[in-house]
Amino acid sequence: MVILSDWLAAQLDKASAEPVYRQLLQLTQQAILSGQLAPGTKLPSSRLLAGDLGIARNTVLHVYDQLSAEGYVLSSTGSGTYVADTRPDSAAVGARPNAATRAVPEPSPRGDMSMRGQRLIDEAGVSARQWGAFMPGVPDVAEFPSRTWSRLQSRLWKSVNPELLTYAPGGGYRPLRRALSDYLRVARSVRCTPDQIIITTGIHQSIDLAVRLLADVGDRAWVEEPCYWGARSVLQASGIKLAPIPVDGEGLNPRESDLRHPPRIALVTPSHQYPLGMVMSLARRRTLLEYARQHKVWIIEDDYDSEFRYGSRPLASLQGLDDSDRVIYVGSLGKLLFPGLRVGYMVVPERLVEVFRTGVSELYREGQLIQQAVLAEFILDGYLTSHVRRMRTLYGERRQLLIDAVTQRFGDALPVMGDEAGLHFVLGLPEHCDDRMVTAASYEAGVIVRPLASYYLGKQQRKGLLTGYACVAHENIAPAFTTLARVIEEHAFGAKGARERVA
Repeated sequence: MVILSDWLAAQLDKASAEPVYRQLLQLTQQAILSGQLAPGTKLPSSRLLAGDLGIARNTVLHVYDQLSAEGYVLSSTGSGTYVADTRPDSAAVGARPNAATRAVPEPSPRGDMSMRGQRLIDEAGVSARQWGAFMPGVPDVAEFPSRTWSRLQSRLWKSVNPELLTYAPGGGYRPLRRALSDYLRVARSVRCTPDQIIITTGIHQSIDLAVRLLADVGDRAWVEEPCYWGARSVLQASGIKLAPIPVDGEGLNPRESDLRHPPRIALVTPSHQYPLGMVMSLARRRTLLEYARQHKVWIIEDDYDSEFRYGSRPLASLQGLDDSDRVIYVGSLGKLLFPGLRVGYMVVPERLVEVFRTGVSELYREGQLIQQAVLAEFILDGYLTSHVRRMRTLYGERRQLLIDAVTQRFGDALPVMGDEAGLHFVLGLPEHCDDRMVTAASYEAGVIVRPLASYYLGKQQRKGLLTGYACVAHENIAPAFTTLARVIEEHAFGAKGARERVA
């Protein structure tokens, strides 16, 4: 049996930054839970224990009070303090296995996970690093006008409305919805009113909300092949069955067999296919909209990066052509401003406005109204438009520098695909080259790219690397690409070929 005073004296560290009260409480709890102090054991009186440990009696009294409040001990006036019986009821939990029969612990957490949880983790595409050459899809946050943002934020905080400190109303902060509706009508030809806009935390939440409200577990969804892994994960985690639809130079190209089985949802990136970069033709857009009207298909239009087109004006949205209210338009301000902002939006048909307002409030209990208020001021004062214009020029310059570096090193041997818009392009690789291995090797060398293979659900049709340029300073592009090029040459042409190319 444990002599509590001696054991505690050996364990207490009075020089520790952890208060003696906390140490004494945790050590006594540990002794009770481990069985070192058996049920029914009488604890020393507070005066005796305090004397043995050389601490204030009040400290021991506070510890005993806390142990009693949490059910570890039972106190009786005039009788003393005793360890309570906190052991699980064997009838409820079954017999505890002995050392000989106890099962070997699971070596990994997979045994604790659901099937869809395992699939989500196995197919996850998230990177441990989110910044640097050549991370695709990340803007240059160093160029964000932080002083302007800080000034707008300070002004709001000086006379903050209490309503901005509570949960967001269904749909989000109305002045922001009004500002976004004006911006989307002009910049993206989206037809909407402020009431049709629902503020979310980004594309993932927008898709998740739409799927939860418009589809059931087991329903089918068309997704582009290849497609963005994050959106694919959201759909699968919601129990949606994915049907990969191939894309060609005109975008989504469903086969006859696909058309015979209408999905519940079609997720598309018509203005800039992710990741290959092609634009869905007008004929394909009209065909998709008519098919959706006839078969009651919900189209989720992910309009990412469309503001950043080089050499031509941004293209009109698919939603702007929709006369049947079958398109849910989703977008994010993270790539326009900074990803940590975590503000996205969706435009829903008028008849679904109240449904989505209720749904977003019920599922997510939205807040961040101060952030939304600052963003509304930022847009209304014209800062968003000017920032996008400036960044389009900057990203265009970086894109050209990277393309020039590719051409100088490889000539026409490696094609550049999807470079007309966005924050990345796909650098094609020879068919025999494993783009996953190139990605891993370049990561070890300090350069981040993504393998095109991770965006395919079925058999990979093309080999390539998603190569981002937006968050790389002009002067860093050439040296970073030199590092990437060495890795590519090693895998694509072998050591001898790489030496010959350098020579």
